[in-house]
Amino acid sequence: MVASLRELRERNRSVQATQKITRAMELIAASRITKAQAAARATLPYTRELNRAVSAVAGHSDIRHPLTTERDSVGKSAILVITSDRGLAGPYSSNVIRMAERLTQTLLAEGREVVTYMTGRKGIAYYEYRQRPLEQTWAGFSDKPTYADSDAISDALISKFLASDEEGGVDEIQVVYTRFESMLVQEPRVRRVMPLHVVRGEGEHEIGPLYTFEPDAETVLDELLPLYVRNRIHFYLMQAAASELAAKQKAMKAATDNAQQLIETLTRQTNQARQAKITQEITEIVGGASALAEK
Repeated sequence: MVASLRELRERNRSVQATQKITRAMELIAASRITKAQAAARATLPYTRELNRAVSAVAGHSDIRHPLTTERDSVGKSAILVITSDRGLAGPYSSNVIRMAERLTQTLLAEGREVVTYMTGRKGIAYYEYRQRPLEQTWAGFSDKPTYADSDAISDALISKFLASDEEGGVDEIQVVYTRFESMLVQEPRVRRVMPLHVVRGEGEHEIGPLYTFEPDAETVLDELLPLYVRNRIHFYLMQAAASELAAKQKAMKAATDNAQQLIETLTRQTNQARQAKITQEITEIVGGASALAEK
């Protein structure tokens, strides 16, 4: 009984220490979510003006740009999968990987060849363990992406899309990421980033402003469209970062609550064990006194 009581006390202390860690991680994730949301909102003015500029150029010119031209037939597709670098985020990475696998199976069933790009150590480890080929990988910034990170990914994807079939080019590029809907809802989504689908800024029967492009519309598109792709990739990374932090906070809160329930159970078992020990000692004392009295 003494050994059992000691084990219960040691386990209780261990669970309490774990609870402090999970509580601290929950608070850290909550504070980072606020920063991630603020960073995402700060990019909205730039995104809005960039979308407006691209729509203006595309809507007032008849140029067939390589980034916006639909291929006659899609034989090879590339998929960018955005996962996390660290664990303790519940099913966040597994949901994205599951969505990417379903997309891959769908594309393969349509007779397409699939090339996979991966961000995040969790996704990289998942594919490498199963010996699945990865075209290129990035890691180390899943919870705090920067423009340099999104530019590196975008440049690799654009180069792959613009390359010829002989050079291993692809006909389309899709992104699998997690959309941050709220603190309770993070939804995996699939979005096609290339070829771009540009929404015309003016209606068919509306009279819009007249534009003069210098040096010419094609050169302007050559500069704007890569910026547009980089902006979209950065947006997906920011959404994934906020989703990862929200999933981590939710998982750590569940772990903290479970630890509290376990602490209460262990405390009750400890009290019962201590009371049983006291009762046994009293019984032994009374029994010994009775034996001496009989002698």
